[in-house]
Amino acid sequence: MGEPSSYCPISLLCVPFKIFKRLIYARVDPIINPLLPQEQAGFRHRRLAVDQVTLLTQDIEDSFSAEKKAGAVLVDLTAAYDTVWHCSLTCMLLQLLSDRHMVRMIIEMVDNRNFTLTTGNSKRSRLRRLKNSVPQGSVLAPHLFNTSISDLPTTSRKYAYADDLAIMHADEDWQAVEGVLTKDMETVGEYLHTWKLKLSTTKTVSAAFHLNNKEAKCELKVKYNNDTLLFCSEPKYHGVTLDRSLTYR
Repeated sequence: MGEPSSYCPISLLCVPFKIFKRLIYARVDPIINPLLPQEQAGFRHRRLAVDQVTLLTQDIEDSFSAEKKAGAVLVDLTAAYDTVWHCSLTCMLLQLLSDRHMVRMIIEMVDNRNFTLTTGNSKRSRLRRLKNSVPQGSVLAPHLFNTSISDLPTTSRKYAYADDLAIMHADEDWQAVEGVLTKDMETVGEYLHTWKLKLSTTKTVSAAFHLNNKEAKCELKVKYNNDTLLFCSEPKYHGVTLDRSLTYR
Protein backbone atom coordinates (compact mmCIF):
# COMPACT_ATOMS: atom_id res chain seq x y z
CA MET A 1 0.00 0.00 0.00
CA GLY A 2 3.00 2.29 0.40
CA GLU A 3 3.91 2.14 -3.30
CA PRO A 4 3.03 5.39 -5.15
CA SER A 5 2.25 3.34 -8.28
CA SER A 6 -0.64 1.70 -6.39
CA TYR A 7 -2.63 4.94 -6.37
CA CYS A 8 -4.54 6.78 -9.10
CA PRO A 9 -5.02 10.56 -9.09
CA ILE A 10 -8.48 12.06 -8.65
CA SER A 11 -9.60 14.98 -10.77
CA LEU A 12 -12.64 16.89 -9.52
CA LEU A 13 -14.39 18.84 -12.27
CA CYS A 14 -17.17 21.37 -12.10
CA VAL A 15 -20.59 20.37 -13.46
CA PRO A 16 -20.52 22.75 -16.48
CA PHE A 17 -17.20 21.27 -17.61
CA LYS A 18 -18.59 17.73 -17.31
CA ILE A 19 -21.58 18.74 -19.43
CA PHE A 20 -19.22 20.36 -21.94
CA LYS A 21 -17.27 17.08 -22.28
CA ARG A 22 -20.47 15.13 -22.84
CA LEU A 23 -21.46 17.56 -25.58
CA ILE A 24 -18.12 17.02 -27.30
CA TYR A 25 -18.49 13.26 -26.92
CA ALA A 26 -21.95 13.39 -28.52
CA ARG A 27 -20.47 15.29 -31.50
CA VAL A 28 -17.38 13.19 -32.18
CA ASP A 29 -18.62 9.67 -31.33
CA PRO A 30 -20.82 9.24 -34.46
CA ILE A 31 -17.77 10.19 -36.58
CA ILE A 32 -14.97 8.30 -34.83
CA ASN A 33 -16.76 5.13 -33.73
CA PRO A 34 -17.41 3.73 -37.26
CA LEU A 35 -13.75 4.32 -38.15
CA LEU A 36 -12.32 2.32 -35.25
CA PRO A 37 -11.13 -1.23 -36.07
CA GLN A 38 -13.62 -4.06 -35.63
CA GLU A 39 -11.39 -5.92 -33.16
CA GLN A 40 -11.59 -3.00 -30.70
CA ALA A 41 -14.67 -3.46 -28.49
CA GLY A 42 -13.86 -1.34 -25.47
CA PHE A 43 -16.44 1.29 -24.46
CA ARG A 44 -18.31 1.14 -27.75
CA HIS A 45 -22.05 0.91 -28.28
CA ARG A 46 -23.25 -2.72 -28.25
CA ARG A 47 -19.66 -4.01 -28.02
CA LEU A 48 -19.10 -5.75 -24.68
CA ALA A 49 -16.23 -7.58 -23.01
CA VAL A 50 -18.23 -10.80 -23.19
CA ASP A 51 -18.24 -10.43 -26.99
CA GLN A 52 -14.45 -10.59 -27.05
CA VAL A 53 -14.40 -13.62 -24.74
CA THR A 54 -16.92 -15.34 -27.01
CA LEU A 55 -14.91 -14.54 -30.17
CA LEU A 56 -11.64 -15.78 -28.67
CA THR A 57 -13.10 -19.02 -27.31
CA GLN A 58 -15.03 -19.67 -30.53
CA ASP A 59 -11.85 -19.34 -32.59
CA ILE A 60 -10.07 -21.71 -30.21
CA GLU A 61 -12.94 -24.20 -30.54
CA ASP A 62 -12.69 -23.88 -34.32
CA SER A 63 -8.99 -24.77 -34.10
CA PHE A 64 -9.95 -27.90 -32.14
CA SER A 65 -12.37 -28.87 -34.92
CA ALA A 66 -9.59 -28.37 -37.50
CA GLU A 67 -7.27 -30.57 -35.37
CA LYS A 68 -4.91 -27.68 -34.77
CA LYS A 69 -3.13 -26.31 -31.72
CA ALA A 70 -3.88 -22.77 -30.59
CA GLY A 71 -1.63 -20.35 -28.79
CA ALA A 72 -2.49 -16.95 -27.38
CA VAL A 73 -0.71 -14.02 -25.83
CA LEU A 74 -2.64 -11.85 -23.37
CA VAL A 75 -0.99 -8.44 -23.57
CA ASP A 76 -1.02 -6.10 -20.59
CA LEU A 77 0.04 -2.47 -20.89
CA THR A 78 1.63 -0.62 -17.99
CA ALA A 79 -0.53 2.35 -16.92
CA ALA A 80 -2.03 2.52 -20.39
CA TYR A 81 -4.23 5.59 -19.87
CA ASP A 82 -1.46 7.41 -18.01
CA THR A 83 1.09 6.92 -20.80
CA VAL A 84 -0.93 8.09 -23.81
CA TRP A 85 1.39 10.36 -25.76
CA HIS A 86 -0.42 13.55 -26.69
CA CYS A 87 1.44 13.84 -30.00
CA SER A 88 0.21 10.41 -31.10
CA LEU A 89 -3.30 11.25 -29.94
CA THR A 90 -3.22 14.47 -31.98
CA CYS A 91 -2.07 12.59 -35.08
CA MET A 92 -4.85 10.01 -34.80
CA LEU A 93 -7.53 12.63 -34.13
CA LEU A 94 -6.44 14.59 -37.20
CA GLN A 95 -6.78 11.44 -39.29
CA LEU A 96 -10.29 10.69 -38.04
CA LEU A 97 -11.74 14.20 -37.60
CA SER A 98 -11.82 16.74 -40.41
CA ASP A 99 -12.52 19.65 -38.04
CA ARG A 100 -9.09 20.84 -36.89
CA HIS A 101 -10.63 23.32 -34.44
CA MET A 102 -12.36 20.44 -32.64
CA VAL A 103 -9.08 18.52 -32.49
CA ARG A 104 -7.28 21.54 -31.08
CA MET A 105 -9.95 22.01 -28.42
CA ILE A 106 -9.80 18.33 -27.36
CA ILE A 107 -6.01 18.39 -27.12
CA GLU A 108 -6.17 21.59 -25.05
CA MET A 109 -8.49 19.79 -22.62
CA VAL A 110 -6.12 16.84 -22.09
CA ASP A 111 -2.81 18.69 -22.45
CA ASN A 112 -3.38 21.77 -20.33
CA ARG A 113 -3.55 19.96 -16.98
CA ASN A 114 -1.49 20.35 -13.81
CA PHE A 115 -1.42 18.46 -10.53
CA THR A 116 -0.04 18.51 -7.00
CA LEU A 117 0.52 15.65 -4.56
CA THR A 118 -0.70 15.92 -0.96
CA THR A 119 0.59 13.35 1.55
CA GLY A 120 -1.01 12.13 4.77
CA ASN A 121 0.81 14.74 6.87
CA SER A 122 -0.67 17.52 4.69
CA LYS A 123 2.57 18.23 2.85
CA ARG A 124 2.03 19.29 -0.74
CA SER A 125 4.36 19.03 -3.72
CA ARG A 126 4.96 21.84 -6.17
CA LEU A 127 2.68 22.21 -9.18
CA ARG A 128 3.60 19.93 -12.07
CA ARG A 129 2.26 19.65 -15.60
CA LEU A 130 1.01 16.39 -17.09
CA LYS A 131 2.85 15.74 -20.33
CA ASN A 132 1.04 12.49 -21.17
CA SER A 133 -2.17 10.60 -20.28
CA VAL A 134 -5.90 11.05 -20.72
CA PRO A 135 -7.92 11.85 -17.56
CA GLN A 136 -9.38 8.67 -16.08
CA GLY A 137 -13.03 9.01 -15.11
CA SER A 138 -13.74 11.45 -17.92
CA VAL A 139 -16.44 10.44 -20.39
CA LEU A 140 -13.96 11.24 -23.18
CA ALA A 141 -11.03 9.22 -21.80
CA PRO A 142 -11.95 5.73 -23.11
CA HIS A 143 -12.89 7.19 -26.49
CA LEU A 144 -9.59 9.07 -26.74
CA PHE A 145 -7.62 5.98 -25.73
CA ASN A 146 -9.37 3.89 -28.38
CA THR A 147 -8.51 6.60 -30.88
CA SER A 148 -4.85 6.69 -29.86
CA ILE A 149 -4.41 2.94 -30.56
CA SER A 150 -6.77 2.73 -33.55
CA ASP A 151 -3.82 2.01 -35.85
CA LEU A 152 -2.68 -1.20 -34.15
CA PRO A 153 -0.40 -3.12 -36.55
CA THR A 154 -1.47 -6.17 -38.51
CA THR A 155 -0.86 -9.40 -36.58
CA SER A 156 -2.64 -12.70 -36.05
CA ARG A 157 -6.26 -12.52 -34.91
CA LYS A 158 -6.66 -9.74 -32.31
CA TYR A 159 -9.26 -9.29 -29.59
CA ALA A 160 -9.08 -5.85 -27.97
CA TYR A 161 -11.08 -4.26 -25.20
CA ALA A 162 -9.64 -0.81 -24.42
CA ASP A 163 -6.10 -1.56 -23.15
CA ASP A 164 -6.62 -5.34 -22.93
CA LEU A 165 -5.31 -7.11 -26.02
CA ALA A 166 -5.25 -10.81 -26.87
CA ILE A 167 -3.50 -12.29 -29.92
CA MET A 168 -4.29 -15.84 -31.06
CA HIS A 169 -2.81 -18.11 -33.71
CA ALA A 170 -3.57 -21.75 -34.53
CA ASP A 171 -1.35 -24.16 -36.44
CA GLU A 172 -0.51 -27.84 -36.72
CA ASP A 173 2.63 -27.79 -34.56
CA TRP A 174 3.84 -25.77 -31.59
CA GLN A 175 6.97 -24.42 -33.29
CA ALA A 176 4.86 -22.72 -35.95
CA VAL A 177 2.57 -21.26 -33.27
CA GLU A 178 5.53 -19.98 -31.25
CA GLY A 179 7.19 -18.52 -34.34
CA VAL A 180 4.13 -16.59 -35.49
CA LEU A 181 3.29 -15.26 -32.01
CA THR A 182 6.92 -14.22 -31.44
CA LYS A 183 6.86 -12.29 -34.72
CA ASP A 184 3.53 -10.72 -33.71
CA MET A 185 5.04 -9.59 -30.41
CA GLU A 186 7.97 -8.04 -32.25
CA THR A 187 5.51 -6.09 -34.38
CA VAL A 188 3.51 -5.02 -31.33
CA GLY A 189 6.72 -4.08 -29.50
CA GLU A 190 7.85 -1.80 -32.33
CA TYR A 191 4.43 -0.14 -32.36
CA LEU A 192 4.45 0.43 -28.58
CA HIS A 193 7.97 1.86 -28.74
CA THR A 194 6.98 4.26 -31.53
CA TRP A 195 3.99 5.60 -29.61
CA LYS A 196 5.70 5.52 -26.18
CA LEU A 197 3.47 2.88 -24.64
CA LYS A 198 4.89 0.26 -22.28
CA LEU A 199 4.22 -3.46 -22.11
CA SER A 200 4.17 -5.10 -18.68
CA THR A 201 6.42 -8.15 -19.04
CA THR A 202 5.32 -9.46 -15.63
CA LYS A 203 1.62 -9.48 -16.53
CA THR A 204 1.77 -10.34 -20.23
CA VAL A 205 1.45 -14.13 -20.52
CA SER A 206 1.21 -16.81 -23.18
CA ALA A 207 -1.20 -19.74 -23.10
CA ALA A 208 -1.73 -22.99 -25.02
CA PHE A 209 -5.03 -24.59 -25.98
CA HIS A 210 -5.41 -28.13 -27.34
CA LEU A 211 -7.11 -31.49 -26.75
CA ASN A 212 -4.02 -33.73 -26.66
CA ASN A 213 -3.64 -35.10 -23.13
CA LYS A 214 -0.12 -36.31 -23.93
CA GLU A 215 0.94 -32.66 -24.33
CA ALA A 216 -0.84 -31.44 -21.21
CA LYS A 217 2.40 -30.05 -19.78
CA CYS A 218 3.47 -28.34 -22.99
CA GLU A 219 4.49 -24.71 -22.45
CA LEU A 220 4.69 -22.09 -25.16
CA LYS A 221 7.95 -20.22 -25.50
CA VAL A 222 6.94 -16.90 -27.01
CA LYS A 223 9.67 -14.27 -26.93
CA TYR A 224 9.50 -10.52 -26.51
CA ASN A 225 12.72 -8.48 -26.69
CA ASN A 226 14.66 -11.77 -26.60
CA ASP A 227 13.03 -12.72 -23.28
CA THR A 228 10.54 -15.58 -23.00
CA LEU A 229 7.12 -14.43 -21.83
CA LEU A 230 5.61 -16.05 -18.77
CA PHE A 231 3.46 -19.08 -19.53
CA CYS A 232 0.12 -19.51 -17.80
CA SER A 233 -1.77 -22.80 -18.06
CA GLU A 234 -5.06 -21.23 -16.93
CA PRO A 235 -5.07 -17.53 -17.86
CA LYS A 236 -7.91 -15.17 -17.05
CA TYR A 237 -9.42 -13.15 -19.87
CA HIS A 238 -11.96 -10.55 -18.72
CA GLY A 239 -12.68 -12.55 -15.60
CA VAL A 240 -13.12 -15.90 -17.37
CA THR A 241 -10.57 -18.61 -16.55
CA LEU A 242 -9.52 -20.51 -19.67
CA ASP A 243 -8.01 -23.99 -19.35
CA ARG A 244 -6.22 -25.71 -22.23
CA SER A 245 -9.29 -27.63 -23.48
CA LEU A 246 -11.90 -24.98 -22.58
CA THR A 247 -13.81 -27.11 -20.08
CA TYR A 248 -14.33 -24.05 -17.82
CA ARG A 249 -13.89 -26.20 -14.71
